[in-house]
Amino acid sequence: MVSLVPSLTELIWTIDPGALVGRTRYCNEPAGVLLAPAAGGTKDPDLGMIAEIAPDLVIANREENRREDVEALRLAGIEVLVTDPASVEQAMQMVVDIAARLGNEEAGWDICGKTAEILREPVRGERIEVFVAVWPEPLIGLGGQTFGNDVLKHCGLRNILEGRERYPGVERGELAALGPRLILLPDEPYRFGEQHVAEFADIAPARVIDGKLLWWYGPRMAASIRRLREIVMEERR
Repeated sequence: MVSLVPSLTELIWTIDPGALVGRTRYCNEPAGVLLAPAAGGTKDPDLGMIAEIAPDLVIANREENRREDVEALRLAGIEVLVTDPASVEQAMQMVVDIAARLGNEEAGWDICGKTAEILREPVRGERIEVFVAVWPEPLIGLGGQTFGNDVLKHCGLRNILEGRERYPGVERGELAALGPRLILLPDEPYRFGEQHVAEFADIAPARVIDGKLLWWYGPRMAASIRRLREIVMEERR
């Protein structure tokens, strides 16, 4: 397989390292994936190199990869699986499907079992209204019908933009009027850092988090949900 999605490169490597024959230059976790050749980026894959590799399957994602690249690969006779999980449950099904393609469905069920186990743990306390920043200028937030939004639900958080499109723009005045109690600043896709926390101080307390907690599905889902729940408990104190 060739993976054009960093989180799914990690998934393939976890299930069957020998099956990974290509990746993007942004696919660098875990370190072992660097043994597979890099075939361009997520937005500019090296289509010629992928054709030369001649994989059985290319794994892509609706948000991370371009439709024209997917279509070009298909025209070249290469099978492409385009993923787009919008919930934890859909991501779990995707994990099992990919594991089955790798001939190790049991490994997929193991990942899902660990995720399901933490989902069964009760989330106590009232939900905290949260805004998740995705991009600073213009200000874009996390909306509904996304994997990240569903993760928030499972962690005792209520996304104030849940009823909007996947990644809506929002004016600062409007954001203040929506009254979030917490603002999360992921370090990807935009690298928010501690220097950005003060920019939101007039609206709500802001906290920088590892973006993989919200954006990466696969073997780290259970640990991500657990960590976000810990963050929620810390904010309640």
